[in-house]
Amino acid sequence: MAKKATSSAPSQRMLRVGERVRHELSALLARGEIIDPLIETVTITVPEVRMSTDLRLANCYVMPLGGGNAEDVAKALNTHAKFIRGRITPALGLKFAPEFRFLVDQTFDEYGRIDAILRSDRVQRDLARDDEDDTEQ
Repeated sequence: MAKKATSSAPSQRMLRVGERVRHELSALLARGEIIDPLIETVTITVPEVRMSTDLRLANCYVMPLGGGNAEDVAKALNTHAKFIRGRITPALGLKFAPEFRFLVDQTFDEYGRIDAILRSDRVQRDLARDDEDDTEQ
């Protein structure tokens, strides 16, 4: 019996279902179906949804527009997770309804950190040195 290759990369099905969940969740938030004073007052983006291998857990990464009170927004969405599950699951057509967990998306912070490093004096000095070497040749 051949061994199944193990990989840390998500399968095509996980990616497809995650993208479908992201679209359905975005539509739900855009329609304003969740009755919560905090959620109603902010525009929430859903950059990514990562599904577990068995498709029973959806980690939904969210960020309010502007980045303010992101932790409170994620907490409020986690409070309404069962309602969201009931509204989104019928559109997915899955055998099991996935459990939703809402987490704050940290990628915007990482982009800012990397951009600051690339704009730092040390990097600019190294780039200038490389340009000088290229012009001499």
